[in-house]
Amino acid sequence: MTALNGDPSGFLIDFLQLASALFIFVIGLAALWLLVTYVRDRSQTRRALLRNYPVIGRFRYLFEHLGKFFRQYFFAMDREEMPFNRAQREWVYRAAKDLPNTVAFGSTKDLRVPGTVFFVNYEFPTLGEDAVAPRPLLIGPHCRAPYTTPSLFNISGMSYGALSRPAVEALSLGAHAAECWMNTGEGGLSPYHLAGGADLVFQIGTAKFGVRDAKGRLDPGRLRAVADHPEVRMFELKLSQGAKPGKGGILPGVKVTPEIARIRGIPVGRNAMSPNRHPEIASNEELLDMIERIREIGGKPVGIKAVLGGSGWLDRLFTAVRRRGLEGAPDFITVDSADGGSGAAPMPLMDGVGLPLRESLPLLVDKLDEYGLRGRIRVIASGKLVTPADVAWALCLGADFVVSARGFMFALGCIQALQCNRNTCPTGITTHDPRLQRGLHPPTKAQRVAHYVRNLNYEVGLIAHACGVRSPRDLRRVHARVVQPDGLSIPLDRLHPGVKGNP
Repeated sequence: MTALNGDPSGFLIDFLQLASALFIFVIGLAALWLLVTYVRDRSQTRRALLRNYPVIGRFRYLFEHLGKFFRQYFFAMDREEMPFNRAQREWVYRAAKDLPNTVAFGSTKDLRVPGTVFFVNYEFPTLGEDAVAPRPLLIGPHCRAPYTTPSLFNISGMSYGALSRPAVEALSLGAHAAECWMNTGEGGLSPYHLAGGADLVFQIGTAKFGVRDAKGRLDPGRLRAVADHPEVRMFELKLSQGAKPGKGGILPGVKVTPEIARIRGIPVGRNAMSPNRHPEIASNEELLDMIERIREIGGKPVGIKAVLGGSGWLDRLFTAVRRRGLEGAPDFITVDSADGGSGAAPMPLMDGVGLPLRESLPLLVDKLDEYGLRGRIRVIASGKLVTPADVAWALCLGADFVVSARGFMFALGCIQALQCNRNTCPTGITTHDPRLQRGLHPPTKAQRVAHYVRNLNYEVGLIAHACGVRSPRDLRRVHARVVQPDGLSIPLDRLHPGVKGNP
C-alpha cells in the first residue's frame, strides 16, 4: 500500500521483503534438493563414486560431459583434435564464407610427423594463362544414359533422416550452384534432394530404402520411378561404409518422422536398422548380377561403395569381371576409408575395422591397373578429405573424383558438437526438432556450400600449378612425398610404385 501512496521508501521496503522471502524459498528448495540427493546417492548401489561421495561426486560426471567441449575451445592446440582439428575446421569455415584463407608468420603444422605429405614444387611453375580446367570424365560408357562431369569435389552420401530437411535442401541448392554432384545417402530420394536441381547419385543401401518392396527386396517399379528423375545421374550400391564396415546403417527411432518413414517405406518412430549386407548378394557373381540388373532397369551408371580389408576380394572381383566382360563391370568404385564418419556407429567398428584410405586407395588403383580395368572403372575417394591438400593427395594416388560428407557439414555450420545421433544438433543440421532447424537458412547455407567447392577447387589448382602441371587431374604420385619414421621424406611413387611404375 505504501508504494501505491507514492512513498518510495515504502516501495523499497516491500521489495526487500519480497526479495528476502524469495531468497529464503530458493535456499529452502536447494537445501531440500541437497538432502534428497544425498539420501538417494548414499542408498543407490549402481555407482560406487556417488555412494561414497554423495552429491559432490556428481561434479565428476558433469566435468566428463563438458570436458570435450572445453578441450575444443580452450585447451587443445590447433592441430591436436580428432576427428577434425581446429585448423581443418577453420579452413573450411573461411572457404565457405568466401573469406581470405591466407595465414601469417609460418605453418602451425608439424612437418616432421611420419605420414605428412609434401607436394613437390617445380622449378618453373605453371603460369596462370597456361592453366586449364579439370577435363570432363565419362562414367558408364555402356549405359543408355552415361554421365560426363568435370567436377573434382562432390558431396558424399548423407541421407534425409540423418540430415534435416533444411540441411538437405541447402546442399542441393549449393551443389547446383557449384556444379558438383550430391549423393542421396541410403535414405531414399526426398523432395529436398530435388529442390536445387543438382546432379544426384542415388545410393542403394542394404535395406533398399526408397526402392524396396514390402519384404525389403529391390522393387523394379520403384527403381524405375527414381531413374525417371533427370536429376538422378548414377546409382551407387553400398556394400559397406568406412565408419562401420560389417554393419548396416542406423537411424534412431527418434529421427524417423512420418515423412521419413514414408520415403523409406518403414514404420514411424522405430529404429531403422539396415542389414549387414544385401541379403541377395553373397558372392561376386551375385554382386555383378545386381549391378547389371540395376543398370538395365535404370539405364544409368551403377557403381559400388566399399571399405577394403585387403587385396584378396579385389583379385576375385576383377577376375570375375574379366571373365564376364567389361560391359558387366561396375562403372565406378567409391572406396571409403576406415576413418570415415557416421552419425551413429559402434566404436569397435569405427576404431578398429577396415583399411584407412592412405592404404586402400593406392591398393584399389593398382589392382585396377593390374587387371586392365583402370580406364573402365572410375575411382571415387571418400573419407576425411576436406582440405585442398587432402584432395590433391587423393588425385596424386589415382582418384578420379573425391567426395566428402563432413566437409560439407562444416560448410553448413557444423561445430563438431558430436550430437548427430541424438536429435539435438545445435546447428539444425542433423536434427528434426523444428526449433533447432529454424537456425539453418537454406539459401544462405547454399551459398556457403558453393563457396566451399569453388575455393577448394581453386586451391587444389594452386597446388597443381606449383607442381608444374596444368590441371589437377594431371597430378601423379611423383608430385608428392611422404615423411617416414626417420623424419625424412620419400616420393609417393616409391612408397606405392604401382604396377606400371606410376599410375
